[in-house]
Amino acid sequence: MKEITIVAKNNLGSLAAVTEALGNSGVNIEAISAYEKNDSAIFRIVTNDVTTTRKILGRIPDLRLLESDIIILNLPNKPGELGKITKKLSLKGVNLESLYIIGKESNYTSVGIKPSADDFEKAKEALGLK
Repeated sequence: MKEITIVAKNNLGSLAAVTEALGNSGVNIEAISAYEKNDSAIFRIVTNDVTTTRKILGRIPDLRLLESDIIILNLPNKPGELGKITKKLSLKGVNLESLYIIGKESNYTSVGIKPSADDFEKAKEALGLK
């Protein structure tokens, strides 16, 4: 799965422009985080259609797009499970750039994990995904 990181000017309505453009194009946002850093607006999104997302957002002026692979884990939906995973990653020296909930069911929670690019394979190995 892919994460699209969007760097925009931190102007009123910049998030609205991104989310409306995607919604109007039939793209569903599966996960999103938004924050301000050094006078820029940073949006990290996971959608149901990365190709259309890239195409639509590429039409909006003054946006910089970065695309990255992420790891999706389905964890048991009970206390302590995320702690176990992040501990495994920490013990292997894996740096995380982002982590967020993608979805939730009664017995599991889907989590998206984006390790630093240099640590992607190390993260998969630490999580037993290799």
